[in-house]
Amino acid sequence: MDSYYNQNYTKEQITQILAKIKHCVKTHRFTISRNEHRQENIDFINEYNIRSEKQVSILLQIQPDDFCHSLQNTNVGFEHEVLYVFVPQIQLFRADGEEETVDIYTKFNLIESSDNSRTVVISFHKRNKAIHYRFR
Repeated sequence: MDSYYNQNYTKEQITQILAKIKHCVKTHRFTISRNEHRQENIDFINEYNIRSEKQVSILLQIQPDDFCHSLQNTNVGFEHEVLYVFVPQIQLFRADGEEETVDIYTKFNLIESSDNSRTVVISFHKRNKAIHYRFR
């Protein structure tokens, strides 16, 4: 695994981070990136017809055992931000109606503030690279 990835977390730490992420999801203070750099997210949402209610449901199903690693944001001006990667396995229906278990690669930017924390789901698509779970 790349030294760029950090798995040096306890399960309790990840449980706390995930609770903050889920709170943002439950209170609708989250967004899934869908810009020109995130075509893979758009294609995934369209391929499985994942409407907003289902997006929330998927994000709320993520468990601490789905945690893989964190990494530093490398975008200029955002180097202080830590991104968290989870890969849950979720049952989805393809456009042809067939049910499929999908490894969903999710990468979160948790933006904490005293009055208005929020999260940006930077990645929300089928897993497209090897991953290593921290707690499995």
